Amino acid sequence: MASFPRIISVDDHTVEPPDVWRDRLPAKYHDVGPRIVRAPVKEMTFVGGRFAPVMGASGDDGPMADWWIYEDLHRPLTRLDSAVGFSRDDIRLEGITYDGMRPGSYSVPQRLADMDRNHVQSALCFPTFPRFCGQTFTEAKDRELALLGIRAYNDWMVEEWCGPDARGRLIPLAIVPLWDAGLAAAEVRRNADRGVRAVCFSEIPPHLGLPSIHTDAWDPFLRACDETGTVIAMHIGSSSRMPSTSPDAPPAVSSTITFANCCFSLTDWLMSGTFDRFPRLRVMYAEGQIGWIPYVLERADVVWRENRGWGGVADKVLRPPSELFATHVYGCFFDDAFGLRNLPAIGEGNVLYETDYPHSDSTWPRSREVAEEQMGHLAADVVERIVRGNAIELLGLTGEGLWAGART
Repeated sequence: MASFPRIISVDDHTVEPPDVWRDRLPAKYHDVGPRIVRAPVKEMTFVGGRFAPVMGASGDDGPMADWWIYEDLHRPLTRLDSAVGFSRDDIRLEGITYDGMRPGSYSVPQRLADMDRNHVQSALCFPTFPRFCGQTFTEAKDRELALLGIRAYNDWMVEEWCGPDARGRLIPLAIVPLWDAGLAAAEVRRNADRGVRAVCFSEIPPHLGLPSIHTDAWDPFLRACDETGTVIAMHIGSSSRMPSTSPDAPPAVSSTITFANCCFSLTDWLMSGTFDRFPRLRVMYAEGQIGWIPYVLERADVVWRENRGWGGVADKVLRPPSELFATHVYGCFFDDAFGLRNLPAIGEGNVLYETDYPHSDSTWPRSREVAEEQMGHLAADVVERIVRGNAIELLGLTGEGLWAGART
């Protein structure tokens, strides 16, 4: 393509700087809130979809890493958190320090420079230490401190990561206290008041010990999102469980079938009646790819048409699931030629583009080239919608594709 539109990525990631919580929590929490410690890695495995690191003690042998410490959690920074700039063959499951990662992972000026190199105008970034829907804080014992930690993260996200230095190019994404739907709703509204239009949520809440989307337990949260126009963003792995086939399956198995949780989650939402009760609600599936969507919609429509009498949905799912999808759901992808060949079965208005910077799957710095290779058969106006137009509409950006909250 002679001219290619500037990309708006709806799934990138920030690696939080070491002082995010120390700078924002009351002094009495400085020694118990999230903090960084440099220590050796004693052991680290990722088998059967489970990540299991073990921190060594001072003086132990082993490679050094920077670890987030919070209550009983010891979570190292890993090469998978910040893999861009390294050869694919050199990306291994290993601990790293801030000194060993690309500065664009945690520095706003360096991030903007790397976005320029990748033909990216704006980006929505998911968390690292809080995990993809803030479940780190949901799992904490001290709920008072956890709530302060969530608010501190959101303040940092809005005021610094997406602050004036970002020039509207970084789009804020909030987290909420998932253990209390009322508190979650309040945090949605607090952030919506300052222009935040997206919030993280779990793809399969019961995996976190939380109510399913089939209950009314989430109604205060869902109502807040519906009334404020806040998009619910669900990232693969946001249920703290990557799909796998057996306890000894290598990570390559999970990496191949990462879309599976999105598939299960989408079916949950389509058969829950949620979209009929909250007609302005919209959800997106980050990093789930899109090639699997047509069959799920076809099968869901068949079940709704033929089996709803005994399937438990006749009185709450009032329209075919494919119609609900078209109005309420967005699939996100960074490398899915098959999905793009089947775009008519998905809907050109229901697809968003992403680059996954700085993760190991990221197409950086070739995101434009990948898009051009895979979208060459599409009309220019369709390409425009996929790589930026749909995101502008969904996230309430200005016509220039920038976050207006940074300028108000």
